[in-house]
Amino acid sequence: MSVEIPGGRSWKRTAALIAALVLALIFAVSGGWKLLDPFRTGQVLEQAKVPGGYGTVGASVLGTIEVLAAVLLLVPRYRRWGGLLASGLLVFFIAWIGYYYKDLVGQECSCFPIIKRSIGPMFFVTDGLMLALGAIAYFWSPVVRSIKGPAIALASVAALAIAAYGFGAVQRTGLAAPSPMVVDGKPVSVMNGKVFLFFYDPMCMHCNKAAKFMSHFNWGDTKVIAIPTNDPQFAEGFLHDNGFKAGTALEVAKLRGTFKFVDPPYGVALVDGHQKATFGISQFEPPAPEADLRKLGFIQ
Repeated sequence: MSVEIPGGRSWKRTAALIAALVLALIFAVSGGWKLLDPFRTGQVLEQAKVPGGYGTVGASVLGTIEVLAAVLLLVPRYRRWGGLLASGLLVFFIAWIGYYYKDLVGQECSCFPIIKRSIGPMFFVTDGLMLALGAIAYFWSPVVRSIKGPAIALASVAALAIAAYGFGAVQRTGLAAPSPMVVDGKPVSVMNGKVFLFFYDPMCMHCNKAAKFMSHFNWGDTKVIAIPTNDPQFAEGFLHDNGFKAGTALEVAKLRGTFKFVDPPYGVALVDGHQKATFGISQFEPPAPEADLRKLGFIQ
């Protein structure tokens, strides 16, 4: 017959509490960022090899799961499930980055809105440490006796995600472009007809590749305006070297204030001065965006 020493398990409960608090903070920040701004963080996910067009939905879903994990970790009677969910997320992140490691190494992880972390060997070390915290929170927390609480938490977080997605969609629907724009030194109105804005970095190979591919499009009566996000002194050479016929606008700060995006290349299709569609970085992988532009009537 074994005798349990009073307080013999207290250190395990304390360890589980500390592990849960640390992970809850991490997932609350990371998930909240994705959940509340899915359109911007969706662009970040697409840079991390999420298929083009699915980044925004992916950000909403991932943000919902991360925030749910944080909530469960903070509630002692549901902490075990929070540890399990957090561990599952970390295994998924490690597997995803591992699979695409050659393509993503050296890039910013962009897991948090402020902290910068490059993808490299230390990514697996830090995520491995967090996975250990998840295991501690799972194994040293009490068994969950009811599903009602987690189900309510899931429904609440999902409702918040849907509301944030809808709010973001409304904000981006029909955005009015600043007009007139100064194009090649002259004021040009973009309030009539079709206009395609192409944001690029002259030193970005992906941007060069996109411009060279689009140089073969028949734009018809679509007005094409290229906007360098930096190094404007190289704008003329960029267009010339890639054979991309477009006017140049240098008002990048004003335009980015309206059309918010993370990194170029980025495109905005305008009809009568209002946003009709956007094209994120992953949507400039040939043969994209040819089919979408043709469907919109921007190319022939």
